Amino acid sequence: MQNPTPLFQYMSTRRSIPALQMAEPGPGRDEIESMLTLASRVPDHGKLAPWRFIVIRGDRRAEIGSQLAAIALSKTPDLSAQLQEVERNRLTRAPVVIAVVSRAAPHVKIPVWEQELSAGAVCLNLFMAANAHGYAANWLSEWIAYDEQAKAVLGVLPEEKLAGFLYIGSSDFPQTDRPRPELTDIVTWVGGDEI
Repeated sequence: MQNPTPLFQYMSTRRSIPALQMAEPGPGRDEIESMLTLASRVPDHGKLAPWRFIVIRGDRRAEIGSQLAAIALSKTPDLSAQLQEVERNRLTRAPVVIAVVSRAAPHVKIPVWEQELSAGAVCLNLFMAANAHGYAANWLSEWIAYDEQAKAVLGVLPEEKLAGFLYIGSSDFPQTDRPRPELTDIVTWVGGDEI
């Protein structure tokens, strides 16, 4: 192996930071726009840009959180006060939350699946762009990504899907790794030199 690059070093240690461990400062508008520019540099068969972003920050996080808590309570009337508070604070766990919306749709040439994969690639690129700017990140979905009422509150159209939410902020919590899969469990070799 040649000398490892900084990208190799980063990929060797990349990990998510729990949203509950994030705090201010979060990225400003210029940094967010830079992150979104980097996130958009993904494979995109047909140059469709079959995704878009919703940037949620400031007081709007709590306002939307209150609406999400009301939806959760309407679906589960016996929801405890503690869980109602969790819903109210869902989007305030990090200074910035960016929803990645998949706009995948039938196309004469490009399969919907490829468009959806592109949206997933955007999520990972946005995660890495946040790290490249010095911020912690976490890619989550949770129930709000699949609930039609919650999607409407967020401004997601009925024909769109949420690929995920990127929570972005600062964190001084110690980073610990989790077990990773063994290659022998996930790799099938076909051809090439025997090892």
